[in-house]
Amino acid sequence: MSKGKVWRYGDSVNTDVIFPGKYTYSVLDHDEMAKHALEDLDLEFTHKVKPGDIVVAGKNFGCGSSREQAAICLKHAGVQAVIAKSFARIFFRNAINQGLPVVQCSEAVDNIQGGDEISIDFATGVIESQKGVFEFAPLPESVLQILNAGGLIPYIKKKMEREKNNGESNA
Repeated sequence: MSKGKVWRYGDSVNTDVIFPGKYTYSVLDHDEMAKHALEDLDLEFTHKVKPGDIVVAGKNFGCGSSREQAAICLKHAGVQAVIAKSFARIFFRNAINQGLPVVQCSEAVDNIQGGDEISIDFATGVIESQKGVFEFAPLPESVLQILNAGGLIPYIKKKMEREKNNGESNA
């Protein structure tokens, strides 16, 4: 279960707006990337976002390039989830790989406003807010495992370590 304050945006928020392309090759540190999250869309975001906040947006969130910095900067800025009407496929995959939950739920997007406090249960597929309760397809167990590990690479490392330890105990 996650709870947080909503930052509200519209349709087609692209990767160059999420993480400005001018920093692609000069800003490599994840915490430094976070300082530039959404700066071309919302100058207040990087100064006021708090750990646990949630981004809510319209259609086609994360369209544009395939750069993973868009997902990285949001996660390291403290965003704990993105809810949208739809996502660009590559952003969706990059977000999961980085351990940033993404939820598609049009009804929630249509009703939730910036500043609202909401909670999300990824396993049961429920978003609760002052505006009501909204359902979405629960995240698959495999995705939940990746998210709980902190992303795909930490998940694979933990899995390999478990397999290594099980192999040693069976020898």
